[in-house]
Amino acid sequence: MAVENNFVQPAIPKFDGHYDHWSMLMENFLRSKEYWSLVETGVPAAAEGVELTEAQQKTIADQKLKDLKVKNYLFQAIDRTIMETILNRDTAKHIWDSMKQKYQGSTRVKRAQLQALRKEFEVLQMKEGESVDAYFARTLIIANKMKIHGENMQQVVIIEKILRSMTSRFDYVVCSVEESNNLDILTIDELQSSLLEAVELMEFLEEEAEEEADKHSTKL
Repeated sequence: MAVENNFVQPAIPKFDGHYDHWSMLMENFLRSKEYWSLVETGVPAAAEGVELTEAQQKTIADQKLKDLKVKNYLFQAIDRTIMETILNRDTAKHIWDSMKQKYQGSTRVKRAQLQALRKEFEVLQMKEGESVDAYFARTLIIANKMKIHGENMQQVVIIEKILRSMTSRFDYVVCSVEESNNLDILTIDELQSSLLEAVELMEFLEEEAEEEADKHSTKL
């Protein structure tokens, strides 16, 4: 009777533009295959003029075969358009070093930009007289930029930010939304709709109050 094999081979990490994360996953993948030394130090080469023993020749041949396997993993992990920009693909180390040189710097830039966006998001506040639509637009522009730069921005984080950063005019509405809704499942569109309805109601009540005040002053 055949024994069922439940062992699942780890997937080759695909390069998605975030070098630091990808290189960590890829390094772990290659270490699990015991191939990482080929990326770190490359294929050993015989010194010029030195005659190798049969055992040494076999060792180098084995290393070259393993290097081909590592290159195959890298070819599968890296998009063809990126791979075509790598001029020296002789060894896995050459490919790895080229990727590091091309993308590690851009990753640092993205990280710095993300830090700046996080700070901008943190200090974001609704302006006096600003419309609900305008404030939502400002908030979502920053949130979407953070996502582009790698932030795992959950919808509830955006909703909580909006609610705690609105002007005092909306204090009652914010309390009502928080008490009558589960913020974990409330959508941004639903929140915006609720706030717009509240604005319409507030404006209607303010107009009625002004009319009553005008009537009262006319009688006097």
